[in-house]
Amino acid sequence: MLSTALFSLFAQIPEGYYDDAEGLSGNELKTALYNIIKGHTEYPYTSSSTDVWDILKETDRDPSNPDNVILFYTGWSVNAAQEYNSGSGWNREHVWAKSRGDFGTDMGPGTDCHHIRPCDISVNSARNNRWFDECSTPYLDNGVETGCYTSYDIWVWQPRDAVKGDVARMIFYMATRYEGENGEPDLRVIDYLPEDDDTEEPVHAKLDVLLKWNEEDPVDDFERNRNEVVYSYQHNRNPFVDHPEYVDKIWKVTTSTASVAMEPVDVHVYPNPSTGCINVDNPKGLEITVYSIAGTVVKKTSEHIVHITGVTPGIYLVRVAGDENMTIETMKVVVK
Repeated sequence: MLSTALFSLFAQIPEGYYDDAEGLSGNELKTALYNIIKGHTEYPYTSSSTDVWDILKETDRDPSNPDNVILFYTGWSVNAAQEYNSGSGWNREHVWAKSRGDFGTDMGPGTDCHHIRPCDISVNSARNNRWFDECSTPYLDNGVETGCYTSYDIWVWQPRDAVKGDVARMIFYMATRYEGENGEPDLRVIDYLPEDDDTEEPVHAKLDVLLKWNEEDPVDDFERNRNEVVYSYQHNRNPFVDHPEYVDKIWKVTTSTASVAMEPVDVHVYPNPSTGCINVDNPKGLEITVYSIAGTVVKKTSEHIVHITGVTPGIYLVRVAGDENMTIETMKVVVK
């Protein structure tokens, strides 16, 4: 029988591991962490050799019963050997939904155990690729309470209280580890719910709620131990488990009146080329202006969806400005 007291013995951050991140914040911190954790050792999703199944049996082992794993969203303890088992066992949940970036179970993001957790099969199906947000309809699995919530009207999912922070720190890990290099997706956390629930854009929501969950549900011994076990295989760590304060240093800016959830100043426009409807990862309060190549203002808005239908096909400039009309970024977009 394993006790949670043992977990604290495992939680040893290697000396000097985060030295390059000291004193940084915002995008500089995010980039430093990326350089620290990138290039991890990758394992296959399913294989006769060591695979994701094998790693999860260690990362999520029930401390009270080493033959079992703890299912992520429900907290239920089940026989670890019953991996899938023709649908009557457990399966693997990509907390950053694998369709958000369309990486599937490819080596890399699709097999990164920092965000893959054991899950009840029907609960996994119910969560699907829903965005993370607060909602009020209890999710019952065959009439049994799970502690999770969903919505009949909005494509969202709220996990049980005990793992809300775990969800947040896994999502922030993925947005830091995968920056679009070496053929990997460029994953981003956004502060709105996209209109298209089926989008395969590399985004996940909802930023302000994930920031809240990171504070409400602090790192516990189970999560620390899990970080150590993944590190023993992948040779990289989740920085936000070791240093949960990094979350706010990257994704929250403090004004004189309030703390505001904000995507690091790394604005993206998609799709590009566009047919006239442009999505902009727009932190709250930023102004978007679309100009023709001749400098004529075509559209000005603070919304994240910019409609410029009916314009002449060609190249347009999208300017994102912050306080005091200071330009944050200007991008070209092709309208077909």
